[in-house]
Amino acid sequence: MGAPLFLYPLQLPQFYKETRPQDAIVFVAGITVLILVFIIANIVKRRSPAANSGSGSGVSGPKRFSGFALHRIAANIGLDKDQTKMLEFVLKNDGVADIERSLNNPNLLDRHFKRAYRLIERNANTEEEAQNRLAILFATRNILENSGGAGGGAASTRQVPENTAAVLTTGNDSYPVKVLSSKGENLIVENPHNALGSPVRLPRGSKATLAFFTRSSKGFAFETRIVGTSDSGDRPVLQLIHSSQRKQLSQRRFRRRQEVISCGFFLVKVEDTGRKKHQRMIVDKRQIKGTIMDISLGGCSIKTNAAIPSGTLLKIVFDYTGFMSVAVLGQVLRTNRSGVSIVMHIKFLRIPRRSMNAVNAIVFDYSND
Repeated sequence: MGAPLFLYPLQLPQFYKETRPQDAIVFVAGITVLILVFIIANIVKRRSPAANSGSGSGVSGPKRFSGFALHRIAANIGLDKDQTKMLEFVLKNDGVADIERSLNNPNLLDRHFKRAYRLIERNANTEEEAQNRLAILFATRNILENSGGAGGGAASTRQVPENTAAVLTTGNDSYPVKVLSSKGENLIVENPHNALGSPVRLPRGSKATLAFFTRSSKGFAFETRIVGTSDSGDRPVLQLIHSSQRKQLSQRRFRRRQEVISCGFFLVKVEDTGRKKHQRMIVDKRQIKGTIMDISLGGCSIKTNAAIPSGTLLKIVFDYTGFMSVAVLGQVLRTNRSGVSIVMHIKFLRIPRRSMNAVNAIVFDYSND
């Protein structure tokens, strides 16, 4: 019996050809080359910066400066066009790629701004140009200082630095404590003591609030609960549940710096000129000596031996580091005694642009090497 009809085509010469060993070797070699090319292409793609910028690959790599990200962040913070350009100049000048990391680290941010401050001072064509650019620089830095994003402090208790002074509140009682550790499963703080110096026993599971101020004078409070107490070396410590329920506390508008600076001040009187709604200020020629104890762009505290009543207008002058001359108009808000001296708390009413830049340089410590 012959083969079925549907098999006849396979028996024809054009449908059947014996495979030679040389052809098989060439075929396998070609497949191998294709596989190797595919593998090499994937390795190159994974190592390229563009591929690493995505989050889906799971492979971290060098970041590139993103102008789009910068403008988005600047808009959220409230920077205007000139301030956004200044921030871009500051970050690019220092080779910053990870914008958010720098904006959320006050020390790192000050390093970038200090280098930009030096560059502007050194390369400005005129004094007026330098003062204009420095004014924008410090306006930008102060907005970042007060924004919730840049240098905004800890977003959770896991980011609270060790040895941070804090206040623990439970019920109607508040206790000064120090944060000992924030890296573990629980937040560890000093066990509070009562007025007699005895450790306070706080009920496990009770609600508590931990409040503290950062180095940039930002205040935060976290809602938490008490886990319990344990022994750490020779003292008991309190364990708190980590929390991200952050509430920002009221703060100063400008950063304040503790600084001892010799100064002089003059009494200022306001007189009517006889014209409607027209007054002039007369500065007394007698200079009174004092010492600035702290200063911010909004005011300062001056220790002096002179008894100056609240509400008095003063012209305050001082030199800083031998080359920064400052002159401002201020008003005494209140006074208090410090031993045999008097400390005046002064609000700045009028401050020229050059003096404003100098005060900012002092407050942010950009004027020192």
